[in-house]
Amino acid sequence: MILGISASGRTQSVTSDAVHAVLDATSLPTEFISLAGKRISGCLGCVGCAADNRCVVSDDWPAIAERMIAADAVVFGAPNYYGTLNALGHACLERTFCFRHRETFTLAGKLGIAVAIDRSRTESPVLAFIQRVMTSNLMPVVGSLRADGVSQCYDCGFGEDCAVGSVVAAHGFLDCILEEHRPPPFSEQEEPRQRAVKLGKTLGSILRARENDGIASS
Repeated sequence: MILGISASGRTQSVTSDAVHAVLDATSLPTEFISLAGKRISGCLGCVGCAADNRCVVSDDWPAIAERMIAADAVVFGAPNYYGTLNALGHACLERTFCFRHRETFTLAGKLGIAVAIDRSRTESPVLAFIQRVMTSNLMPVVGSLRADGVSQCYDCGFGEDCAVGSVVAAHGFLDCILEEHRPPPFSEQEEPRQRAVKLGKTLGSILRARENDGIASS
């Protein structure tokens, strides 16, 4: 099973669409988790997980952790907030520290793909963080994907005449925000969409080869 996680706080988001695009291209069984509405704190440093690599904090994280343990691969996507990934995504990844105790790495060998919704045109800090967490958990990273997102300014109700917002920065002052003013959805971002298909197909091929090798070796 391949687990996709969208860290966006929105249930309908470019992050979710990008993660789904990778999952769909694998042609393998998948599960999808949206962190929207989830209650996930950062790591409390309580070290309650040291004995058995299981987090003891009672929130929505332990259920997500169980699905990560069950997965053969994880596709993790998050948006860029203030030059890094959003707090919800950061908290979720930070909690994977519970998997790394006493020379036991619970996620070791599971494949990873990092997805960033990030308009920065230099190295993406979102991709860098996701990949760093994956590699620290001894997860081989198959690849990464970056796509453009939609600023909250387009949906807040005041974006057309907010002098400091991204809508006015891109289009000037407007009477109203029309569909033509909005950034393209993921389905219309050709390069990221093609990248998602390539990554998904590659991930699926690797996992099928692993399964066939296991059958041949048994």
